[in-house]
Amino acid sequence: MPKYMQRISTVVIGGGASGIIAAISSRRRDREVIICERMPCLGRKILATGGGKCNLSNEDLKESHYNPDARQFVKSIFERFGKQHINNFFSGLGLRLYSEGGRIFPITNQSSSVLKVLEEELKRLSIAVEFNFDVRDILETGKGFVAKSREGKAITCDSIIIAGGGRTYPSLGSNGGCYGLASKLGHHIIEPVPSTVPLAAKDKFCHLLQGQRISCAAKSIIDGKIKKEAEGEILFTKHGLSGTAILDISEDVSIAINRHNKKHIVVSIDLVPFMTLDELKEEIQARLARGFKKEDLMLGILPNKFSLVFRELFKDMGVDKIADILKDKRFDIIGTRGWNEAEFTSGGVDINEVKQGTLESRLKKGIYFAGEVLDVDGERGGYNLAWAWASGFVAGLMRT
Repeated sequence: MPKYMQRISTVVIGGGASGIIAAISSRRRDREVIICERMPCLGRKILATGGGKCNLSNEDLKESHYNPDARQFVKSIFERFGKQHINNFFSGLGLRLYSEGGRIFPITNQSSSVLKVLEEELKRLSIAVEFNFDVRDILETGKGFVAKSREGKAITCDSIIIAGGGRTYPSLGSNGGCYGLASKLGHHIIEPVPSTVPLAAKDKFCHLLQGQRISCAAKSIIDGKIKKEAEGEILFTKHGLSGTAILDISEDVSIAINRHNKKHIVVSIDLVPFMTLDELKEEIQARLARGFKKEDLMLGILPNKFSLVFRELFKDMGVDKIADILKDKRFDIIGTRGWNEAEFTSGGVDINEVKQGTLESRLKKGIYFAGEVLDVDGERGGYNLAWAWASGFVAGLMRT
């Protein structure tokens, strides 16, 4: 039987971003470490991040970019391992970085480069990895813990770092299994819901404009109140709405629908944010006076595909009504897309039960958490991956 199967210092559950860096951090402090990964390889979600480029952090790495309830918690971790620490960590592994629009990427523009330097560091430090080891139970002993797999394998250890991720992209390894482990240890789980996710809406606009992308301004309206606003791209799909502007306002919508069962959710889209309402009305009036056909009224302002909307939906409308809709098109949101289309998870282990600054459980000494398994989620732009690096490294420090 291998030595680590007898008893080791630290078991890291999950071989994603937070788990890998937690193992490295712990091993650098002379602890014997093993990673238990339920998949046959490490870091599959790392390879998918940033469109394959791996947006691994952000120049403006502050707690204000995370869910409000977690900001002080996040701050306590970034004070120990923040933006410059993350940059220095990867530079120390030989990875060159660059910044574009505040987002930080590897100079190779390849997520595989990030994973490769991490794997090389695991090898250099002789960190063991047990693949296809799906931890299904954590048992307490008088001197530590036993991590047991679905197949009945067992590893005895002094401490455990739970870093198995959330529920997004389950085919890449995150199936939410670590929520069950945390729950068995007595932790409360804030109901996980998809975040940064396309929204479902039944609207003729979506049917007529399916596949069309435009730049716009969007805002979510929940119980009649504006919740969040964003500018960016919108993509009309057969299911409803997607694109960066929609993803950026989707978290509150998803929580309202999937966690609180709210029904009256609306997304308002300003399809021509570069014109005021009065300017738009004047432009439409001028074009009608010049003899423009109804379907061509937005020619040169909106994509040509909008002629279908004007022909089928606006044919009997006056100028004021058309302009009002283009500046404030309301979509009734009936749901969100699922975990395979969500970028992040909102919800997870209640951070009130985890110590700030160390990430040790307040309920079980020797249990630590890192990454998306916690109820911490950030905006798009490298914030969630930065949280994975920072929380993983700090968890690996083990109360120091």
